[in-house]
Amino acid sequence: MRKKITAWILLCMVVLLSFGSIASAEGEKKTIVLGTSADYMPYEFHKTIDGEDTIVGFDIEIAKEIAKDMGAELVIKDTSFDALLPELTSGRIDFVISGMNPTEERRKSIDFSIPYYEAEQSVIARKEDESKYNTVESLEGARIAVQKSSIQERIAKGIPNAEVVSLDKTPDLLLQLETGRVDIVLAEYPIAKAYMNEETMVITDAKPTSENGEYAVGVRKGNEELLSSINATLERLLKEGEIEKFIDEAGDLAAGREKEQLNTFEFFWKYRDYYVKGVQYTLLISALGVVFGFILGLFLSLMRMSGVHLLKFIATAYIEVMRGTPMLVQLFIIHYSLPIFDIKFSPIQSGILTLSLNSAAYLAEIFRAGIQGVDRGQLEAARSLGMTKKKAMRHIILPQAFKGVLPAIGNEFVVVIKESSIVSMIGVMDIMYQAQILRGSTYAPLNPLLVAAIIYFILTFVLSKLLGVWERKLSASDNR
Repeated sequence: MRKKITAWILLCMVVLLSFGSIASAEGEKKTIVLGTSADYMPYEFHKTIDGEDTIVGFDIEIAKEIAKDMGAELVIKDTSFDALLPELTSGRIDFVISGMNPTEERRKSIDFSIPYYEAEQSVIARKEDESKYNTVESLEGARIAVQKSSIQERIAKGIPNAEVVSLDKTPDLLLQLETGRVDIVLAEYPIAKAYMNEETMVITDAKPTSENGEYAVGVRKGNEELLSSINATLERLLKEGEIEKFIDEAGDLAAGREKEQLNTFEFFWKYRDYYVKGVQYTLLISALGVVFGFILGLFLSLMRMSGVHLLKFIATAYIEVMRGTPMLVQLFIIHYSLPIFDIKFSPIQSGILTLSLNSAAYLAEIFRAGIQGVDRGQLEAARSLGMTKKKAMRHIILPQAFKGVLPAIGNEFVVVIKESSIVSMIGVMDIMYQAQILRGSTYAPLNPLLVAAIIYFILTFVLSKLLGVWERKLSASDNR
């Protein structure tokens, strides 16, 4: 009994530490949280400096100046570009600097500062197609890759008969071009110059334009104090010519990056620290998701088999809804929609909660099948010996049911580890998040994903073998 109590205490401590670490840190010093999508050289991008992964770029330097003028510590939150507005409106970040264009549509949901930079649009094509796409008119009917939710996406959709492919990350756009899946990539000149492979690609003479190519800082609606402070900083930087200086310095950092020719093992060994950090987050989220999903799933299965119609209806409705909707949608609802009702979770908390709630629905059906697979006569025999239904279920039925469905439970645990990769979409620094960082910072389109796939395979393979050993141990008594 003491061992069980100790185990529960340790589990609660782990949960409290993982859920409460952010809250304990917030009170120490005034901070301001920047939201950005750090795959956009030279605006914001990842670079290894003194052995540390660092987000750099001229947008980042502007953000540092804003924080300095406010007397606050800058915290940078890296996420996908199309997630920045939900992050801002939900209150998880304070302001956005990410090469964002202040369109009328965006102004409906957030406020913008004065413009700090105006970009020039460029068309990237394969070298053999340079003469084919050298005018704006020649882009009609082309397959065009653009970053999702960007000004380039709006420009591309205005080109007659164009087939627009929208993706999250700039390196993915160029990979689409390199492999022939699209004809051109539409991007800003600094981005095009920094990212493209000059051996196989070229910037054509076509110069698409838009009615508004300016960039500004985004803040939540009604946050006039922050907006005023940001405008004051931007006015100072523009007057002093500091932004042009930041642009030059960021361009030098971007130009200093070289495309590496490493095999998969060499790539892993060089960037092993990234993956080690990712594995830690993946294991934490998966382990807690499995534990809570297991407990909730067991309760749901008992509720569904209950004679109380209300409990049965609640459990059945929950299971059908969770199994009938994508986990990614569930994650976004928990992380981005609940703040509307003043319910806010950190990315780690949202990830654990989503995995737990989703896994519980599947485990509930597994447990129900196992319990119903035990001969009903055993329950009746236990009751005839004077055992209560609760004791009979605990000591007679559940142990046998658990043994019978252990392979299915093990399969669900493996699925949880793999599906935990979706938490990278909300900024959790798991294995997939680290792989995406390395794809953008090393120009390597394949090796980061290969290493991530190998790590996921190792984790799931080891778990499968351990569960197999446990299953054989539980079945040993049946073979005597």
